[in-house]
Order: sequence, then structure tokens, then C-alpha cells
Amino acid sequence: MKKRLAIISYSTSTADTYNEQIISLFSDNIIVDRFCIDSEYIKEGIQADLILIQSYNIFKLIKPYINKRSEIVIANRTILKSSLEKIMAIPEGTQALLMDENVDMASQMVSVIYQLGVRHIELTPICPGINIGIEEKTVIVLGETKYVSNISNKVIDIGGSLLDVSTIMNIGAKLNLIHILQRQNIRKSYKEIVTTDAGLSTIIGQTNRFESEIDILLQVLDDGIIGITSKGIITNYNEGAENIIGYKKSDIIGKHGLHVLPDIPFKYVLENLEPVKEKLIRINGYDIVVSVDPIIHSNKLYGAVAIVKKFNDIEKKQHKLREQLIGKGHRAKYGFEDIQGESEAIKRCIDIARRMAKSESSILITGESGTGKELFAQAIHNNSKRRNYQFVAINCGALPESLLESELFGYEEGAFTGARKGGKPGLFELAHNGTLFLDEIGEMPLNLQMRLLRALQEREVMRIGGDRLINVNIRVIGATNRNLKEMVKEGEFREDLYYRLRVLPLKLPPLRDRKEDILPLIDKIKKQFYSEFELTQEAKEVLLNHNWKGNIRELKNYVEYFANLGLKQIDVIDLPFDNEEDGNDIILTLNEKSILDEFWESSEGKIEKYLFILEELEKSYINKSRLGRRTLYKIATEHNVFLSEQEIRTILINLEKFSMAKVFVGRGGSLITDFGRKVIKYLKEKY
Repeated sequence: MKKRLAIISYSTSTADTYNEQIISLFSDNIIVDRFCIDSEYIKEGIQADLILIQSYNIFKLIKPYINKRSEIVIANRTILKSSLEKIMAIPEGTQALLMDENVDMASQMVSVIYQLGVRHIELTPICPGINIGIEEKTVIVLGETKYVSNISNKVIDIGGSLLDVSTIMNIGAKLNLIHILQRQNIRKSYKEIVTTDAGLSTIIGQTNRFESEIDILLQVLDDGIIGITSKGIITNYNEGAENIIGYKKSDIIGKHGLHVLPDIPFKYVLENLEPVKEKLIRINGYDIVVSVDPIIHSNKLYGAVAIVKKFNDIEKKQHKLREQLIGKGHRAKYGFEDIQGESEAIKRCIDIARRMAKSESSILITGESGTGKELFAQAIHNNSKRRNYQFVAINCGALPESLLESELFGYEEGAFTGARKGGKPGLFELAHNGTLFLDEIGEMPLNLQMRLLRALQEREVMRIGGDRLINVNIRVIGATNRNLKEMVKEGEFREDLYYRLRVLPLKLPPLRDRKEDILPLIDKIKKQFYSEFELTQEAKEVLLNHNWKGNIRELKNYVEYFANLGLKQIDVIDLPFDNEEDGNDIILTLNEKSILDEFWESSEGKIEKYLFILEELEKSYINKSRLGRRTLYKIATEHNVFLSEQEIRTILINLEKFSMAKVFVGRGGSLITDFGRKVIKYLKEKY
């Protein structure tokens, strides 16, 4: 039940001021009734747990109407710091009058002001109605300027009086609400008020400071803190414990901890005087990690304290710490939206990669240098369940074997000369719950391949110089521009590791196999350099037929070069190809070479005729038209090439079989493919 307080004063304004001050500290824990001394309601009897009165004179007047069980507090008053500053600013030697509601109240306030250190002026207490000599002196009033509105001399309004800290403490003690003041930090609430009770103020300040520091320490901790006495009674229970365990502080303080929280090993600690460290228990459906220590001083047991943490919170904290260890640079920055291209080849790769992202299996990305293997790896990570964790990348070909091993697996202190004090976690540990990207995996030494295989199979690693296994939950994405299958045959790469990595293979197409993306990519990349250059038709043709050995990386370099030329139009002469390079070197993939070898065997010595048909189809492709068998027969006759319509039909069927041409039904004619155009150049170079 709420406590009831009655305030009895000489004026309603004073009662209102005290009421506001009390409510601001005790909030909803108290009910306040206000009375003026001349109120008729007082004679009906004052029913309250505590009565606050302004002076002893008031007490004598209301004594007959007070319930005998009611407590009494006579107010000690004070003023604001700003009010004291106004008084201190009065010229020295001034004969001033201090006006309050009556002479007794005025005398009391004069005493308060002198106690606060005022010595440079003479104060005389007066009240309304005393006008002898008032016109000739400085008058200090406490907010009631109406009493001196007809006086022409200097009036200084220092505002109404306030309850001193000692009175507030008395109210809290008598109403059993001191704990409310402790939480409020009464000294902080009174920072704008000066007090006459220096001793009490000092004690409150020191006590509040100590208790506040302890309270703040307990509250800022994310961990739950639970303290019990030697008898098992719960005395401390912070917000962290409230959030983790679920019980409210008001419901658990004072209860028996061994009964309310039986899963926490308080009983063992109190009986055996031994701590329990990091025990996993379950409370309210959550996995909780708890440590309990006995509180012993001078061989006497005072109680025990438990520190509780949610297991999931520990995992999250480890994740944040790993982020700090590896730095922000190891976050995956790119997604599938950053992969540019509208060709069927790149669209197919993106579609496959999106599906792979949903899996937890290892991925092996293959492709020539500059095709965007790490870009795809980051996009896969950012679309996987591990997106909120680390993406740790390392180039296996950029470090010597010993350094690569220590980077991957870490080391313990003293493992080798120059080892960091305290040791160092490896990238496997730092990538826990995330993705480990092993770029240029084909360059990894054979000795390390065995350790990598074990880590992938067992999902555990051991630091160099260590003696314990560390469990890791990672996904591995490998990437290489080498033919690992050939390396396996030649004994340069472990076969078991190859198949462990190649659970989900992803082959990226070279830029020359997605020529329809070249010009759109140039337009997008040039915007990054704020350039508006245009390419001539001839320059476009040369760029489209360039071998692009460096793929997208090479293309970006060329666009940056064009942007820095400062030209509005780029022609063939402006292209930065090396002099010894004509831009027409043909590089075939292994699959294309295999197709070409089979085609060569099936051509039965008719390469010249096949080449003739392919060249004519290319001419029609450039002219944006198609050729039928009869038209090809007519052209062959004009060029004295002996080909029958039946031979031409057979050649077209074979060209379509080997993906070099597309034959349309009816009068649709035939169309050369990009591979067919590449074969023309290859045959011209080799034949």
C-alpha cells in the first residue's frame, strides 16, 4: 500500500513547491495531501502516515487534529545555488531586509543564509505588514513579490525556499522509502540546491558514490550476477541476470537461492568452499554457462556469487572478438548484384552459384586469372547462412610453406623463434562459423595439403606447437586457375583433397567466351572513372576479337587507360595492345580442344572445305544475314571450289554437331557460332 504524506504550510504556493520536490524523488510510491494552515479541512482531522510542517508554530496550531499514529517532520529549508549567488552579489555593507510569510519563518531563513556563508551584508527578518523603513532598504523576497509590489526601492527575488536534504532523508526514513532515494541518487537530484547540513551531505555523497559505483558496475555487465548469503538468501541480482534467467528482481530478492535456482551449484560451493567454473546448465529452455565462487574473508564464509551467461551470447561475443582480430578488411563486400554481364554463360554461372550458396558443402571455383573467382566466392558467402560471420581469404601461392602453415593453423607461444607472445590463432579459428576462401589452392605445397585435408574431414585443427584440438565450423571455398585434375595425374595435388574440395564445382567462363558482355562492360566500367569516351566501330571490332588473356582484370585496365587519354573518341590506333601482339591469338579451353580434336579426326582430310564454309558463314554473320545450302553451292562454284549440295549439307550437319554453326530448318539458313569464328582463326594459324 502506498504511504500518505500531508504537507501543511502558510501558503498554497509553498505547499505546491514542496509537493513537486517530493514527488520528483519518490514518484508513485507516495500520496501527498496539501493544506494551508487556515484551511477548514484541518479541523476534520488529518489522516496521514507522515505530516510535514513548516515550523513549530504550525505544529502547535494543528496538534489537536493530528492522528496519534502519524509521524511528524518539521521542515528544514534551503535555497537554490542561483539564489545564493544573487545574495552574494549584493554590495558589501548593505543593510537588507528578508521578507518571508511570517517573522519566525523569516528569522529561520536568515539563519539558513548565514549558515550558507553570507557575511558581507546585514539581514533583518520581516514579514508582510511591517513597513517601517522598508522604502529605504534593499528587500529580499522568496518568490512572493506581491507583498512588495508598491515599494519603489530595490527588490531582489531569490525564488521560493526548498526542502533541505536532511528533511528529504527524514521523510524517506519515516516512510520506509530510503531504498527509493538510493536508486535516485539523492545528491545528484540536489545538485542545484545548497544544503546547510554539510556533514550529512558528505556522508550521503560518499555512500551514494560507493553504492552507485557498485550498482553501475553490476548493471553495465552483460553477464548475470547473483549474490547469496551463507544461508542461501539472494541479496544481489542485476539486470543481466534478469534478462538471462527471466525472473524479475522484485520477485527473487530475499528468496532462498538454493530453492529458487536449484540448477545453479550454490549448495556445492557453500558446503565445499570450492568454486565451480563454467558449468553448462539449462534454465527456462536456455543453455546457460555458470561459474560460482565462495565469498570467504578471514576464513569466514559470507556467501557466494554466481556469474551466468547465455551460451549463444558467448558464441556471439567470440564472433565479435574474431572480427576485431582479423580486421574489417576480411568481410565479404560483394554480392551477385555486383557481377556484371548479360551473356548466357555468366547468367548460368550466377544461377548455379546462387544454388550453391544455400548448401554447406565445399566449393571449388575454377577459371582463368581475372575471371572473378573471389568475387563469386564473396557473393556466395553473402547469400549463405554464414553471411553474418567472417569471410577470411588467403592466397595460397603468395606465402612460403612455413608462413602459410602458421597463417592457416596458428601457433602457440614459443612454437618457434620469433613467435608472438601468447601465440596466434590461425585463419581456420578466425573463420569459425564463417567462410574460409583458399585462393590459388593449386599452389599449396603437398605437405600442407595433408593437414588441410584432415581439417576439412574432422573440422578440427591443432596450432603449431600446440597439444589440443580446436573445433571449427567453417565452409571452405577453393579457387584456382590451374587444371587440378592434371596435377593429380602428375602427383602434384592430392587426389583425396581434390575430391574433398570439388564437392560443388563452379567453372567461370573466360571473357572471350562471353563477347556479348565486352562492350556493355566497357560502358559500365568507364562510368567508374567519370569518362565519356566513345569507341569507333573499328576499335569495337578489334576489342571483340582480342584474346583477353587477362579477362575482366585486363578489360578494366584498358578502360582506365582509355579514360586517362582524355580523348572523346577511341580508335584502333589508340588501343594499348603490345606491338608483338596482333590481338588475334587464339586460346582454347580444354573442352574446346577436345571438341576440335574430335572434329579434326572426323573431317577426313576435308579441312579446306570446312574452312571455306565457315569463312562464308562468318561473312554473312558480319553482314547480319544467313546462308542456305543453295547459296553456299553457288558461292563455291564462283570460287572454283568443288562442293556438291549434298557435301555442303553434310558439312553443315557436322559443324552443328561440333557447336561451330547453327542450322535452321526450312529456308532459315545457317549461322556461325562464336566457337566457329574462333575455330577459323585457330585453323588459319595451325593449318
